[in-house]
Amino acid sequence: MKFFVDTADTGEIRELAATGLLDGVTTNPSLVAKSGRKFVDVIKEICAIVDGPVSAEVTATAYDDMVAEGRKLADIAENVCVKVPLTMPGLKACRTLSQAGAKVNVTLCFSAAQALLAAKAGATFISPFVGRLDDVGSDGMNLIADIVQIYANYPALTTEVLVASVRHPVHVIEAAKMGAHVATLPPAVLRQLFNHPLTDKGLAAFLADWAKTGQSIL
Repeated sequence: MKFFVDTADTGEIRELAATGLLDGVTTNPSLVAKSGRKFVDVIKEICAIVDGPVSAEVTATAYDDMVAEGRKLADIAENVCVKVPLTMPGLKACRTLSQAGAKVNVTLCFSAAQALLAAKAGATFISPFVGRLDDVGSDGMNLIADIVQIYANYPALTTEVLVASVRHPVHVIEAAKMGAHVATLPPAVLRQLFNHPLTDKGLAAFLADWAKTGQSIL
């Protein structure tokens, strides 16, 4: 499974990229707005930090405008992945942009039917929002299972399942067990993957025993 980080904070991205575990970045207008910086400048900097896909979202809702914005975003860097909403104009824009060679992430997916349409439109990634489904009483992970199964039935579909709106490590593990290709995580959730109380306890015991020896490796 590939790990993307869901943020526009370039400091966070640099720190996480240094681990070698970061495969890409997703952003959206809300995340970029929090940075207080110009949108294009933020995307350029992120693309220079990571080699993998960097999702940059259009803000238009009409087909022609989405295509125009998508082309401008794709020109920022080779690893930009244009993000479009899962609407009919969005899927039309996805088709146009993908046929022109751009990578496209179709976002705000909440049903398997929507995911199937996005794949047929040529999406590079489909972004189902599991946490938001959980918030309204649905089981977001059931949607991931359905999409993975449907895509597996049709080898000609090359769209990758990018699990979004991830709230905790359990979402990540369940998605990986189902065979989802990517999870995009807020920085705090990505850091939670490193942590376990037994790791901390074991390390403390090892260090205490080592200190008793009075030795030094260096």
